[in-house]
Amino acid sequence: MTDESADTAATGGDTQESTEMLEELFAVIEQRKETLPEDSYTASLFTHERGENAALEKVGEESTEFVLAAKSGDHEEIAHEAADIVYHLLVVLAMHDMTVADLRAELAERRS
Repeated sequence: MTDESADTAATGGDTQESTEMLEELFAVIEQRKETLPEDSYTASLFTHERGENAALEKVGEESTEFVLAAKSGDHEEIAHEAADIVYHLLVVLAMHDMTVADLRAELAERRS
C-alpha cells in the first residue's frame, strides 16, 4: 500500500476531496464575513455584540459536546460534533485573517 492509498484509506475517502471540502467551507465563511447576509448564522458570529468571544464560546461548547459524544461511543454524534468544532474553528481562523493554508502549514510542520 502506498502512502497516498494509506492516507485515502485512513480518511475513508479521497484526501483531495477532503481538502477541497474544507477549502469550499472556508470560502463560504469568508464570503459571509464580507457580505454579512442578515439570515446567516455565520455572519451573526462576525457581528455578534460579544465579538470574537461568541465564536470562541461556541468552540468550547462544541468541544465539550464532542467529548461527551466520544465517551458515549455514538459514532454519528461524534461525527456531528467534530464537524461543529471544525466549522467554528474555521470561523475563528477567518476572524484572525488566517486561512486553511495556515492550518495545513502548521500541521505539515508538526508531521516533519
